[in-house]
Amino acid sequence: MQKIPNEALGRLDVETFKQAPKIPLTIVLDSVRSMHNVGSIFRTADAYRIEKILLCGTTPTPPHREIHKTALGATESVEWAYYPDILQTLGNLKKAGYTLIAIEQATDAITPADVPHICLQHQKFALIFGHEVLGVSQEAIDQCDYCLELPQYGTKHSLNISVCAGIVLYEFFNNLRARISL
Repeated sequence: MQKIPNEALGRLDVETFKQAPKIPLTIVLDSVRSMHNVGSIFRTADAYRIEKILLCGTTPTPPHREIHKTALGATESVEWAYYPDILQTLGNLKKAGYTLIAIEQATDAITPADVPHICLQHQKFALIFGHEVLGVSQEAIDQCDYCLELPQYGTKHSLNISVCAGIVLYEFFNNLRARISL
């Protein structure tokens, strides 16, 4: 094995990325307070060609030095918008035909093992990630079609939101990538 230098990876430039097909998935961040988490999620969204990110509530928005620190320019490539009201945002997504999935520990939650089946049943998705401590609000969950929970077996009850987002986005990307040409 030999490490591949960055310049040999054949990555898209920002303008080509903006025109490239995206998987039919939108990320909704509701009052995610950490700028580092926001930046990290932008970077992961770029890696998996996510459609867009909607920043809601008290979620900080670009441009900001602390977001840029972890996004490494992904705020320029990934489409994003800010909306103050999460419930109105979710209602608009629902009207636009999105299947809403809160990433939260909840009764009757699905797991990553259910993602392939869910992806076969629906066309486009919005994944809702909530506040680092409070999670996704019950009011937001009430508007969702599903809750997805990552099973955990240690002493902690949650993962860092950017780690959780990376796992969930990878699962959806693997199940939706056939819908676009890479």
